[in-house]
Amino acid sequence: MSKTSSGTLYRGHEGMWSWVGHRVTGVVIFLYLLVHVLDTALVRVDANAYNAVISTYQTPWMALGETGLVAAILFHAFNGLRLILVDFWKQGTKYQRQMLWGVMILWVVVFAGFAIRHLSLAFGGH
Repeated sequence: MSKTSSGTLYRGHEGMWSWVGHRVTGVVIFLYLLVHVLDTALVRVDANAYNAVISTYQTPWMALGETGLVAAILFHAFNGLRLILVDFWKQGTKYQRQMLWGVMILWVVVFAGFAIRHLSLAFGGH
């Protein structure tokens, strides 16, 4: 981290939180994919073990976990597009803050639509 005359470069501004969010969501998605590959591989080892694992995924707690996973995927994807624009668009760094707010608004709208439908089905809705 670079030092400026008045302290550290990062002081909790939007760019830093975007960076942290992108890294955290990337790790969450990676861990999910690792577990997903391992539990899917169980079908070749023991069908009963596979069925037991899959049955645990059909609980309200896992529905909450899936909702969190989708939140992470959406943020990571939308922020990744913003990062591409920051890196490759000539005016990207100038408008990075506005684009982050656009990402957050888009994330809230898309995630809210998903979460309402998914959780209503998970908790007894049809």
